[in-house]
Amino acid sequence: MEYLPHYSVLNKEAVEFMVEHYQKGDWFSDLTFGAGGHTLRLLDFDSCSSVFSFDQDPEAYENGLKLLKERNLIDRVKFANTNFVNFSAAVEKEMGPDFPGFRGVIMDLGVSSHHFDKSERGFSFRFDGPLDMRMDTVNNPNTAEIIVNEYDEEQLYEIIKTFGEERFTGRIVRNILEARDKERISTTKQLENIIFHAYPKNMRHSHIHPATRTFQALRIEVNRELEVLTDVLSQIIDKLLPGGRIAAISFHSLEDRIVKHAFKGFAKERDDLQILTKKPIMATEEELKENSRSRSAKMRILQRKLDKTEEKG
Repeated sequence: MEYLPHYSVLNKEAVEFMVEHYQKGDWFSDLTFGAGGHTLRLLDFDSCSSVFSFDQDPEAYENGLKLLKERNLIDRVKFANTNFVNFSAAVEKEMGPDFPGFRGVIMDLGVSSHHFDKSERGFSFRFDGPLDMRMDTVNNPNTAEIIVNEYDEEQLYEIIKTFGEERFTGRIVRNILEARDKERISTTKQLENIIFHAYPKNMRHSHIHPATRTFQALRIEVNRELEVLTDVLSQIIDKLLPGGRIAAISFHSLEDRIVKHAFKGFAKERDDLQILTKKPIMATEEELKENSRSRSAKMRILQRKLDKTEEKG
């Protein structure tokens, strides 16, 4: 199994925020290990730092273990092969009840290049592959194929309209229903073609492919991405040290909206929390030259305030 290369977006900026109040031996957490970019940078920052990493994808997990062993870093990492919605339970199990907390937690909510570039994972319409889209191929039985072929008209409309913010939802759903009556829709190219012909002819060749928003919507539904994001944010706060920070990197408006509103709500409810980013941090021109996929990334930072004694010290 080859895990394809992945560019860790806003890596430098995220880690700089994480380590500002660092003390020797502090723990960090990387909720989306992927190809290891954020985890490795946090480990490289200081020889005494440690990271609790998560990845629900079995391929990313196996590749991560191999990578960490090759670099002799495995002793400084705890690695959970589970969805980060299980954050609190995993931390309590591995770190024990007396664990003081994390100095920083990074959430890169983007889909790994490995997923987009491997046709058999079914995330991209650039390749013909099975209509899958699962991050966790072991524990998640739901696939994009099941949704497209077995959800009713109302469910399909709600998913594509809400998660894809697609203006031609009605036309797309009608085309899907007509197509699946003739044969099961089982590949990415089948679905792409259905969506393409649902668009008006004069809009089929714009800079955003007609299938982009529907594929995003299906991926979000398959992996319960927004539900999981909402759930985990409150779990993280209770595991932060004073001065500890959450860095949430999102790639589309739905995720960014959830993070923005959640952070505002937390800061309003609790005097010990503050938002450090009035506006989201975006990729630099230098990064965009290296990785065009960084263009849509937005990073927001929430901090648990330092204790009075630490502020003075």
